[in-house]
Amino acid sequence: MPLTSEDRPLAAREPTPGASRLKPGIVDKLAGEAGSFRATLSPYLPMEMIGGSIPHIPGVEDESVWNAASQALGTERVHFCYAADDKKLWYLACPSSALASSPDSWCPLAAALPGNSEYWDRETVYLYEQEGIASALRWDPETGRMQVFLGAARTILPRVQSMDANFVTVNPAVATIIPWKNRALMTEKLSRAAARMLLFTGLAVNALAIAILIFQFFAVGFVQRNLDDVQAKTQKASEDLMITAYKAMQSDTIRHMVRVQELLDNLRRIDGTLVRYEVKGGKVEWEALVPAAYQQGAGPVKGAVQPGLEKDGRVRIKGNN
Repeated sequence: MPLTSEDRPLAAREPTPGASRLKPGIVDKLAGEAGSFRATLSPYLPMEMIGGSIPHIPGVEDESVWNAASQALGTERVHFCYAADDKKLWYLACPSSALASSPDSWCPLAAALPGNSEYWDRETVYLYEQEGIASALRWDPETGRMQVFLGAARTILPRVQSMDANFVTVNPAVATIIPWKNRALMTEKLSRAAARMLLFTGLAVNALAIAILIFQFFAVGFVQRNLDDVQAKTQKASEDLMITAYKAMQSDTIRHMVRVQELLDNLRRIDGTLVRYEVKGGKVEWEALVPAAYQQGAGPVKGAVQPGLEKDGRVRIKGNN
């Protein structure tokens, strides 16, 4: 029984936007191509179109369909569209060269894929005719495989009408547009979007850095610094350093070193030993061991003799000069 897509019962039809208009996606906007985006596509039936189904693997739909279409058509330059239903991806594909005469177009037969606006069921045959070329989309009742027939209308239409099934003519005026996809074009568009985002990000970072530098320049120029406290502390530290240096130069360290050396020389002459030399509060005290012959402090070393003898038989003398 011949039907059109407009004959579908309202309760079974999903609302369609008529001659639907496409909207630019986020990638188009990031790439700066939203202004040149084609919101409307013309219906076109490519002559080298194929169709099929593959298992649905979530997340890699485009890659899976592209791989299947490339193997079927023998080229990586393919345009494809697909719909997901019953754990499968149902797709249509054609070589990119087949769209040379109609680049901004879409295939109305894609609207009849499962889940799209013109799909009824798998027992129905879907037809589309344009400029003497006809196409038919059906599911084999025995194998359940999707079949695509394409050729001259005078041969395709009688063959389809002879089938024992309902058939629907797809009306592109009421069907939802399903645009072709091309993996190479999508990759290039993503590259342009990434390059544009990097450019604007770099410009924004540079503008922010320049703004910070300008702010710091004016902040430094207008801040009034009070250096009086710093200058006073610096002056005091310099004065303290000079006083310390002066006191160090006035130290009698050299005089005591000369005195110690003098005592050592004198004790060496009489076989004596200096055992203590101490300065306390500016006063000098020293002790030495000398032979017993110098008990009275005679000789070159003058000091008070301490009572008793040391273990080595010498006496201890003390001095304060």
